[in-house]
Amino acid sequence: MNFFYVINGRKLKQLSIVILASFFTAGILYIENFSSMTVFSTKDGPRAIYKGEGTTKEVALSFDISWGDEKALPILDTLKEHNVTGTTFFLSAAWAERHPDIVKRIVEDGHEIGSMGYAYQNYTDLEDLKLKRDILKSVEVFEKLGLKEVSLLRPPKGAFDKRELDIAHSLGFTIVHWSVDSHDLINPGKDIIIENVTKNLSSGDIVLLHASDSAVQTKEALPEIIDQIKAKGYEISTVTELINNTKAKSKEIQ
Repeated sequence: MNFFYVINGRKLKQLSIVILASFFTAGILYIENFSSMTVFSTKDGPRAIYKGEGTTKEVALSFDISWGDEKALPILDTLKEHNVTGTTFFLSAAWAERHPDIVKRIVEDGHEIGSMGYAYQNYTDLEDLKLKRDILKSVEVFEKLGLKEVSLLRPPKGAFDKRELDIAHSLGFTIVHWSVDSHDLINPGKDIIIENVTKNLSSGDIVLLHASDSAVQTKEALPEIIDQIKAKGYEISTVTELINNTKAKSKEIQ
């Protein structure tokens, strides 16, 4: 009887070693994946990007999507009609999971994908572990959709503090805010949206727009926004291009 327990004890020990080795290997793979991602930091630690330095005449149009399936495709059609590629779409991974065809279209049209986490929850309300889980779940979803290099993160509703900044940085993400808010989410009217974007536009600006169903006037305003941007001599670039082509401006978050 004692011999029986010794044999099983050895098997249990061997099984434990195998399990620990598997977790260790998985951890190494995650570290390797995240270490290859672009992270913006300074000698004082990670910073949030809100604007390029502006040494070249380029701006970034960014579109947030967290719900709905009616506005994204018309906006993509409008961008295509005006020969605009290289905008950045920040997606809730839960939305992306439900709309893989639209995600595929965004990529095929030459636009960049950024993350807004998975569940579109206010990050300032989440504990550290839940915040990490939300970000990592978004990584898993994007990888399943064939997007293995998503390294830009826009926290839901734009709300974050130094804690979230540090956690995002530790997972290989650069947090991206914006310098120009179109306020299209409150549907103030096409002309006001156009003015909000173009009136004080300057080189290096990151423009916040939306392609969720609640932003019903964005498509109407977009053609004039594009025309005015081009008329002012600006090139439309992705956020990553804006960051890499200039010394990006950042804000210290307390």
